[in-house]
Amino acid sequence: MANLFIRTVSLFLLISLSGTATSQSVLDSVLPVRGICLSVPKPEGVDRFVKFIKDELVTRRVNTLVLLVDYNYKYKSHPELVAENALSKKEVKKIVKACKAGGIRIIPQINMLGHQSWFQQTGQLLKAYPQFNETPWVPMKEGSGDLKWPNEWGLYCLSYCPLHPDVHKVVFKVIDELMDVYEADAFHAGMDEVFYLGDEKCPRCAGLDHAELFAGEVTRLRNHLASKNRELWIWGDRLIDGKTTGIGYWEASYNNTHRAIDLIPKDVVICDWHYERPDPTAILFALKGFRVITCPWRFPDVSLEQLKIMVDSRKSASRTVKNNYQGMLHTTWTGAEEFIDQFYGKKEVNTGRGGNYVEAFKVLFEEINKLDK
Repeated sequence: MANLFIRTVSLFLLISLSGTATSQSVLDSVLPVRGICLSVPKPEGVDRFVKFIKDELVTRRVNTLVLLVDYNYKYKSHPELVAENALSKKEVKKIVKACKAGGIRIIPQINMLGHQSWFQQTGQLLKAYPQFNETPWVPMKEGSGDLKWPNEWGLYCLSYCPLHPDVHKVVFKVIDELMDVYEADAFHAGMDEVFYLGDEKCPRCAGLDHAELFAGEVTRLRNHLASKNRELWIWGDRLIDGKTTGIGYWEASYNNTHRAIDLIPKDVVICDWHYERPDPTAILFALKGFRVITCPWRFPDVSLEQLKIMVDSRKSASRTVKNNYQGMLHTTWTGAEEFIDQFYGKKEVNTGRGGNYVEAFKVLFEEINKLDK
C-alpha cells in the first residue's frame, strides 16, 4: 500500500513538472529572448531592485536582463575608473543570486567606442585617460550649462579612438572583471550613436574608412570575448543605412558605418532599436545571418506592432533563418530606482517626448505571456 502511494505521488509530480516544462518550452519556442534593459541601482537601492526582480520580472517571465553598468562597479583592475555610488562585489552577488533563482540571464553593459560623455559630463574612461579621446579639441566645459544639439562642434557624445595603442589594455581588463563578478556569458558593448569616428584631426584614424573602423572595433571586442567563450551584443543602429532607408540620423547611420554589417562576425547579437515607428529592420539583420532582438521603448502601440513583426517573422522564416529572430528587449533609459517608483505609481513618467515606457513594458509583457496559449 505504501509503495502504491509513493508511486502515485511520484507520477503526480512527474506530470506536474512535465506540464510546467512544456508550458515554458512553448513560450521559449515562440520568443526565446524576453528581456528588459535597466540601469544598475545605487548601493542603497540593491535590496529593492532584487525584490523587483523577484516580484515583477520573474512573474512576467522575463528571462534576460541587460544591465547598464558602465563604471558603476568597484573595479579592482582599474580603480581609477570607478564612479561614485558604484556597487561592491557583495551587492552585485545579491542581484546575480536573484536572477539565477528566477531563470534570468544577466548581460552587463559598458559603453564601448561611443557614449563616452553626456552633455558636458565626460565619462570615467576619458576622465582617467584623456589621451584616448578621438576629438580632444572639442571643448568640454563642465558646469557651464546644457550643451544643446546641434552645436558648432557636432558634439553629441565623445568617442574613444579605436586605434589608440593602449585603449584595449584598459577596457579588456574591466570587461573581464565585470563578466566574472556577474557570472555572465554575454557582454553588451553598446556602440550606438557613434558620430565621432575617423575624425579628420585624429593622428591615427583620420581618413580611414568609417565602416572598417567600426567593424574593426566590433571584431576586436568579439574576439576577446570569444576567447573566453563569451558572446558580444551591440545596438544595431550603426549597421543600418539611414539615408537609403529614410530611418534617419539617430536610429541609423549617416556616416557610412552601415557597410560594417558585411564586415563583422555573424555571431554578434544585434539589438535593433526603433522608438517612433516599428521599422522592420530585424529582417535585414536576420537575412544577413545575425541573431537579432527587437528593442522598443515608450509607445505601447509601437511595442505591440514590433512584437507582432518579430513573432510573425520567426514563424514564417525558413528553417535556416528562423532562429535568428530571437525576441524582444524592452528599453527604459532611466535609473533603476526611478523606473521602480514609476512602475508602482510613486512618480510620473516624463520622457520629454511623449509616450510611457512603464506602460509600454506592462502592455508588452502582458501580450508576450498570451503567446504561451
